[in-house]
Amino acid sequence: MSCNILLEMLATAVGVISSFAMLPQAYRIFKRKSAKDISITSFSFLFAAGIIWVLYGIEIESFPIVVSNLAGSMIIAGIIIGWFLYGRTKTADRT
Repeated sequence: MSCNILLEMLATAVGVISSFAMLPQAYRIFKRKSAKDISITSFSFLFAAGIIWVLYGIEIESFPIVVSNLAGSMIIAGIIIGWFLYGRTKTADRT
């Protein structure tokens, strides 16, 4: 097995694993039905960056870039959906 193939496999695995680092946050949002502490701006930028990386990975035909950023973008999309469902403060909650 060549060094390039091994490095590509390792990059794919590490990229996907690091993408799943946000999964506990998404789980917590949906379990507690609360996303009040989430910065929608930060996650929106992260989502846009992930999509750009996916498109770039497709352009240069890099499987590790596409897979890891696609996985991360899907989880971030879940967090953003959770924010829309549970994160916005209702008018009755404001003080």
